[in-house]
Amino acid sequence: MYVPEHFKLGDVAEQHALMRAYPFAALITMSEAGYEVTHLPTKLKSEGALGVVECHVSRANPHWREIAKNGRGLLMYTGPQAYITPGWYPSKAAHGKVVPTWNYAVVHAHGTAEIVDDRDWLVRHVSELTDQQEAGTATPWATSDAPGNYIEVMSRGIVGMRFTIERLEGKAKMSQNRELPDREGVVAGLKARGDEGDAKVADLVASEAAKARKD
Repeated sequence: MYVPEHFKLGDVAEQHALMRAYPFAALITMSEAGYEVTHLPTKLKSEGALGVVECHVSRANPHWREIAKNGRGLLMYTGPQAYITPGWYPSKAAHGKVVPTWNYAVVHAHGTAEIVDDRDWLVRHVSELTDQQEAGTATPWATSDAPGNYIEVMSRGIVGMRFTIERLEGKAKMSQNRELPDREGVVAGLKARGDEGDAKVADLVASEAAKARKD
């Protein structure tokens, strides 16, 4: 991934924070037929130097059989993103030499996946993944709420994976290449839209601007 120095999200803690906040990732591997891609929810665990990601796919998905042959791959996490209109830049009125762009934050986790086809592991994994996603609800649902061995029966339809991260790349393009007045215009414009995703980008742009002021 092309990452200019001023857009680099190089701190592992920050990279992990994005992966946990936006846990729905794309798993990309190569096979003889070409690229194989599966979109899937993930659970990041603080194991090893860079972490281990646990996830699962449908047993009917042939991708897992390719992973069993060659587990080398990439997990792609996409964080907050938003279109940025040059109409928000004060510099537009000053000289007009502005163009639209897109602000976004992403993390690429490179590593190796291994298949886990163990019933106890799958039941535990599904329970932990559910707890992770239910944490923000008013009345969290737990797998223990399901009757009898229902979760165990349902887990027969999935195959688990452990993805050991070997390299992390992070990028947060948040208007760092603009002068501070333009960044302030971006923050105001995004907040005026009233969209939750835009508001998150606005907060990140504001955070980067605050760092620039300190420098």
